[in-house]
Amino acid sequence: MSGPIPEWMISLFAAVTVFTVMFSVGLSVGLGDLRWIWQRPGPIARGLLSVLVVVPLLALSISRALELPRLAEIGVVLMAISPGAPVALRRSLGAGGHRAFAPSLQICIALLAVGSMPLSIALLDYVYEGHASVSSWHVARQVFIAQLLPIGLGIALRRLYPGLVARIDPLVGRLGTALLVILAVLALIDVWQVTVDAGPRVTSAIVLVTLAALAAGHWLGGPEPATRTAVAISSAARNAGLALLVATVNRAPPQVEATVLAYLAISVLALVPYVFWRRRVGVRAAPTA
Repeated sequence: MSGPIPEWMISLFAAVTVFTVMFSVGLSVGLGDLRWIWQRPGPIARGLLSVLVVVPLLALSISRALELPRLAEIGVVLMAISPGAPVALRRSLGAGGHRAFAPSLQICIALLAVGSMPLSIALLDYVYEGHASVSSWHVARQVFIAQLLPIGLGIALRRLYPGLVARIDPLVGRLGTALLVILAVLALIDVWQVTVDAGPRVTSAIVLVTLAALAAGHWLGGPEPATRTAVAISSAARNAGLALLVATVNRAPPQVEATVLAYLAISVLALVPYVFWRRRVGVRAAPTA
């Protein structure tokens, strides 16, 4: 599964990029913004329903309808049950997602992934008659390091040193953007052949799952445009890190990992029109009490 760029280099750069991006997001989030979690549980609940339940069901249905090869189907469904892509929050906010709701939803998704991933793997074992598993500890460790820790550090720094944050926030934001661009280029160089080798049926399935996830999230996001944007993008952007963790722990065949990587690349491209559309219609997050 190794491309022209060493795997350790991609992994290290991805870790630094994700940490920087999530830290940047944390710098812009106040503790008061997180009151969405308990003050307005309805939109949060609909968002979690879309991300954790609807998208996996859509992925399984679409994969079966297109009669994908078994290992490719497993890879697609594995991505669908892996929620909380770290860069989804940055992409959501950039597209006009609600600046209080989007971080609250992301944190809830990250916390619930610790329990939802092992449960989903157990259900897939029943569907595929397999023996896969993943421990909550493995999931929790990745979620904490990649998402909760940098967001928490950013929020704490904003709370304790608002003057310092006002000075460094733009710099950290620009650094995160630059790192994302470089990572995207490195990833495309590394997985383009895998994406091409996926074939038209697998590519079509990934595109259809991504579009269906966007539609489901947009609908379940409620009447407010900014919450719709946040739920739609959180639903469509899946966590390749968690999917690869499960594949690695269970020594999945190379075709499963190849499908996960292809899903990552293709879904990013499939998301672009929606992000541009939400920007064009002028959606801007406006936190409300």
